[in-house]
Amino acid sequence: MKVPINIALVGNPNSGKSSLFNALTGLNQKVSNFPGVTVDKKTGIARIAPLLNANIIDLPGTYSLYPKSADEFVTYDVLLNPNGEDRPDMILIIADASNLKRNLLFCSQIIDLKMPVIIGLTMMDLAKKKGIEIDLAGLERELGVPVVAINPRKNKGLPALKKNIELIAQEKFGAPARDFIDNHQLAPAVIEGVKQSIHGISDYAALHVAVNHDELEFLDKAGQQSIRALQQQHHFNKTKVQAEEIMQRYARIKHIMNSTVVETDPLQQQLQTERIDNLLLHRFWGYLILLVVLFLLFQSIFWIASYPMDLIEAGFGSLSGWVSGILPENNFSDLLVNGVIAGLGGIAVFIPQIMILFGLITVLEDTGYMARISFLTDRLMRQVGLNGKSVMPLISGVACAVPAIMAARNIENRKERLITIMITPLMSCSARLPIYTIMIALVIPDKPVLGFLSLPGLVMMGLYLLGFFMAILVAAVMKLFIKIREKSYFIMELPVYRAPRWKNVGTTMVEKAKIFVMDAGKVIMIISIILWFLASYGPSKPMQTVHAKYEQLQSQTTDSAQLAELDHQFQSEKLANSYAGILGHAIEPAVRPLGFDWKIGIALITSFAAREVFVGTMATLYSVGEADETDATLREKMASATRIDGTPVYTLATGLSLMIFYAFAMQCMSTLAIVKRETKSWKYPIIQFVYMTAIAYVCSWIVFQIFQ
Repeated sequence: MKVPINIALVGNPNSGKSSLFNALTGLNQKVSNFPGVTVDKKTGIARIAPLLNANIIDLPGTYSLYPKSADEFVTYDVLLNPNGEDRPDMILIIADASNLKRNLLFCSQIIDLKMPVIIGLTMMDLAKKKGIEIDLAGLERELGVPVVAINPRKNKGLPALKKNIELIAQEKFGAPARDFIDNHQLAPAVIEGVKQSIHGISDYAALHVAVNHDELEFLDKAGQQSIRALQQQHHFNKTKVQAEEIMQRYARIKHIMNSTVVETDPLQQQLQTERIDNLLLHRFWGYLILLVVLFLLFQSIFWIASYPMDLIEAGFGSLSGWVSGILPENNFSDLLVNGVIAGLGGIAVFIPQIMILFGLITVLEDTGYMARISFLTDRLMRQVGLNGKSVMPLISGVACAVPAIMAARNIENRKERLITIMITPLMSCSARLPIYTIMIALVIPDKPVLGFLSLPGLVMMGLYLLGFFMAILVAAVMKLFIKIREKSYFIMELPVYRAPRWKNVGTTMVEKAKIFVMDAGKVIMIISIILWFLASYGPSKPMQTVHAKYEQLQSQTTDSAQLAELDHQFQSEKLANSYAGILGHAIEPAVRPLGFDWKIGIALITSFAAREVFVGTMATLYSVGEADETDATLREKMASATRIDGTPVYTLATGLSLMIFYAFAMQCMSTLAIVKRETKSWKYPIIQFVYMTAIAYVCSWIVFQIFQ
């Protein structure tokens, strides 16, 4: 067998598959205690033995080999395609020992594909708590494949698992010797016909090709026509064949369970998980607890992050002042202070909030509470054309819309999946967090409510809830216009409650901070430098006029206060006549009804690359446009900004208007690109961009008129 070997990692959702992938490969991949979080295949190299490496392919979780959703088709294609680039040399099945009967259905189907198989039994501790005892040797004998008890979270059983992989790689074990059931008798003529067209596949794989040939991309037109002819010739009824197969499998599974598994009386005392669910899934208390959890989530972003944010902000303000004081005044020092350092400050100051947000979300996922949120909200979701599974992409959208939209693949119903994709960007993602934070600090007073609640925290929570309720409203409208009729079912396994893995929480926080700094940071830095150039230079004639005007005025006075004021006016007028100023003034009539000035207009354009660029844009524009205030923080510069008539730019009306605009607007190229990829059409991202921009503009205008 070749080295490195390909090992496909498969199993039911929430069986511990992704945890094992991390344990084997050591990659910092997100592990979530929630079904369906793996929406694409992921790979990593694992050291199995000194002379053996394995390419581990982590495939999306699935309950059976009959796919019902887009992510399950990823698993299906890898396992069925005889010529695929990810064709596995062996299959590692992860099965939940506490739900063995259900897991054995999928195991039996994989065994009948006739590839080398190892079964890793997880959740043995939970099975023991349930009073379930499993005869591993007997189970291995009945199934005809190696069975190993493992605990990926505690790295238990991994040496034995690797030893079995090594033995298979040395060809001491081959494909299972016998079929789990007699697949050939289900449709003998059709199976033989398919095997003549596709050589080297098992009877059961041939049966699947016959059942799902329309969805299998590796079949050419001739192959498709050949299989259709076989079906017609032998009156092949795939529904009847599938039903017969499942009945035979469960009959054999029942026999195996009776001979290898001992279970206690089903009327045993409730498990701790069930007792907790009686409270958290209660019709009244469950929803109240959910609101409290969300409130604490957003309050914590302010409570915990305020101290490191203040230190970072003050640090960059001092750094700007120090650098400008030791360097001579020239274009290089101006670029360094007002372009690079201002841009870096706009990135670094929000790292604490990004880390806290992702850390708390990871805790909710790891403990198993995220799945309960889907269950609680299923009834509301159904009223607007969705189901409980739509909640997870929406909640994931609080972190980032791109992976959240990809997570919609595990929604089986096409209409519900499309609506979920179309409304997910309305959820306030972490890229909006810097904008909300700086605007709340500018226009919302930091005072307690009811003696212990933070007003900024309540406003922040309100913005997130506003995005959710707007998403629900838009979904209800789309339900009327999208004409796809398909039955919808909400079936979800609720994972047991577990203590969060703090190492995983810490790793996630660090990794998300790295992603923010490296990915968003690159965009912010590039745009900051481009903006510095656009804000520092302009058409030669107007710029020469401005320079000549203030040189003459400065030569007429020696008073330091007047010189400082003239310098301030010079910087402002120079910025207004720069390329950035010309662009900003050109679009100002379109944004003036919302209470925005031309600088905010420029930020609206630049932040289409990434929403968080708004802060970097403001940092650059206010740094270039100010004089002798390089040690002031961005918030201080924005707070002192005035219009031509002397009124402040950032009033309560303008601040709320701007937050509402960013809450609803589609200011993200990456999201539009992923929507196009997931829907395979430009129609839907165009519709998304138009309707979100329209909602943002109208709602922002209304808010400004009310609070003006």
